[in-house]
Order: sequence, then structure tokens, then C-alpha cells
Amino acid sequence: MTGRTRPTRAETRRRILDAAFAVFGEQGIAATKLTEVAAAAGLTKGAVYSSFASKDELVLALMEEHAAHRLEASLASFAEADDGGAGLANVAAVLMYEMRADAVWHRLLAEFFAMAHHDVRRRDALRRRRREVRDTIARALNRLAEGLDLELPLPAEEFAVVLLALSNGLAVEADIDDEAVPDGLLGKVLTLIAGDAVAKVQAAASDPVVQPLPERKSPSSPRKR
Repeated sequence: MTGRTRPTRAETRRRILDAAFAVFGEQGIAATKLTEVAAAAGLTKGAVYSSFASKDELVLALMEEHAAHRLEASLASFAEADDGGAGLANVAAVLMYEMRADAVWHRLLAEFFAMAHHDVRRRDALRRRRREVRDTIARALNRLAEGLDLELPLPAEEFAVVLLALSNGLAVEADIDDEAVPDGLLGKVLTLIAGDAVAKVQAAASDPVVQPLPERKSPSSPRKR
């Protein structure tokens, strides 16, 4: 008979994050105690503290993970598209889907932002985590632009801010009045921002005058002077 296998640190962390999302989403951040998160995860409070030093750290880790996942999925859809225009549509579609499916994330961000407004320590922690998220997104944007030979319409760091602000802001508006935010709205905005850059790349790729094929020289042919 084999003994009981203890979960790995990564598995424990995953259980805590999943439980925290469920409990925070149902009760709100301020009203939730870590003992409730631990109970929902089937763990002790000590196990929670072994992975996260405080409730604030747990909340910030949740939001950081979600923001990175959402943007990575969107950027992956851009890279897999046949052309830049379709890629923009895919990015917008993924962002809109995630935005509507995970409205609770935006409520948690709004609640924590409100909690941090008059708390310097929380505000600094939120600022640091958001900078890390933006840096991650900016690096992904730069890699994507290099891979597609695409010139970004804004510096990657600024574009990352725009993507986060658009998706978060539209999520709030959709949560207030879903009919005010049609599915194609984000795609229209992204096209306005980056459409010219994509169109230039597409034109350059399809124009043989702009991108001539290199002339192949035969070794036996005399060079013209």
C-alpha cells in the first residue's frame, strides 16, 4: 500500500489561486479571510502562508497571472493568423471573449484599486505588479513585431498600457451596460491604432517592386562591366 503523496509546491499554489478566485469572486476581497481560502482549497492556513505572505500578495498574484494569460492568448492568435489584419481581429476577439467570460477579474481589480487608493503600501505593491505585467506584454509585443517584421504603431511599452487600458475599461463598461460594448468594438479600435502599420507590411510583402527577389548569377556567365 503506497503512502499518501503530498502535493508539490506548484500544485499547492495552483489550488490556492483557484480557490481564491472562487471565494474572492463570490464574497469580494475585503470580506474574505485567508482561512476561507484555505478551506476552499482543502489546505491549512499555514499552507496558504507558505505560498503567499499575505492576502494582498495573493490578490496581486491572481491579477498578474490573469492579465499575462489573457494577453499571451491574444498575441498568440495574432502570430497564428495568415495576415496582420486577421491577426488584429483575432486579438480583439480573444480579448473580448476573455473580457466577457471573466468579468469577475475586472471587479477584483477595481476593488483592490479602491482599497489601495488610500493605502501607500498597497498602492506601491499594485504599481510594481502592474509594471511587471506591462513589461511582460511589451517583451511579447517586441518579439511578435520582430517575427512578423512589423513596425509597432507605438513603443511596445506604451502599446502594452493601451491594450490593458482598453480591455479593462471596456470590461467595466460592458459590466455596467453590456449592450454599450458590441463584440467588434475593440477590433475597430485596434485597427485604428495599428491598421496602417499592418497595411504597409502587407503591401510590401505583395509588391515585387518594393521587395525584389535577389538576382541569381550563373557562375559560367561573364560579369557585365
